[in-house]
Amino acid sequence: MNKIIFAAAAFLAVIAPAQAREITHAMGTTEVPDNPVRIAILTNEGTEALLHMGVVPVGAAQSWEGDPFYPHLADKLGDAVSLGTETAINLEVLASLEPDLIIGTKMRQEKIYEQLSAIAPTVMSETIGAAWLDNYSFYGSVIGIDDEAAAGIAALEARAGTLREEIGEGINEEISLVRFAPGRTRIYSDHSFPGIVLDLVGFARPALQRSEETFVEIGKERIPEMRGDRIFYFAPDADPQDSLSNLDEWLNDPLWLGLEAVKAGKAQRVNELAWNLGGGIYSAHMMLDQLAEIYGVKLPAAE
Repeated sequence: MNKIIFAAAAFLAVIAPAQAREITHAMGTTEVPDNPVRIAILTNEGTEALLHMGVVPVGAAQSWEGDPFYPHLADKLGDAVSLGTETAINLEVLASLEPDLIIGTKMRQEKIYEQLSAIAPTVMSETIGAAWLDNYSFYGSVIGIDDEAAAGIAALEARAGTLREEIGEGINEEISLVRFAPGRTRIYSDHSFPGIVLDLVGFARPALQRSEETFVEIGKERIPEMRGDRIFYFAPDADPQDSLSNLDEWLNDPLWLGLEAVKAGKAQRVNELAWNLGGGIYSAHMMLDQLAEIYGVKLPAAE
């Protein structure tokens, strides 16, 4: 009887071999299932990517703000379980979900990679932020839905192109990007999430904001480096008192008030969720929506 069972198992193994592919990623090479069905995603931008490609994870990193997920993602996530923040993944909860694939990023989870790999096959992007669009393609490849990923990027690029045409000459304005938060005011370069989106549209950027560094932290003496034909700035959307006080302090500084864009009424606050925190493709489309509103042009709704 045992010989019969063994022979049957061997026969099934021949006709139905385990389907897996080798994926090279930031932490090495990993065999992942061809059609993963229980995926855990450990970054906010990755959550946006998976949902946009029609994949609902069983578990996802908690949004930086939200309870536990951003409002624009909560309904799409359905019963997905919060796994803690990107920098504090709850391994016990993750393991209880019995994922067949984990997707993370070396930037956030390098130190727990071995523990993650002990739970399920784990692949990692090198970083997040400026790499978000490349990561979108990478996630599609890992899951085996390259066509969906290519279509999602093509649609975003087409929408950005439409916005460029609608804005017209305004596209030549040099756009400066600034974030105000208590204790850390930053100027963002073209190598940042919002910088990549602005580049997709085709906006000019100040020479000082063309940099391999995502951002530079500054003190008030460096406010003149914020100059541009137009300044978009963001701060915590919930407006806690410490943030409001800090924002008021910076926006009333003589150096800020002396910037040409400020004097021309072209310094405008934008939504931090879309321009900074979300970091993924839904946020990119929300950025395009807000830019269309600012420039007073029409833009077809994102699909």
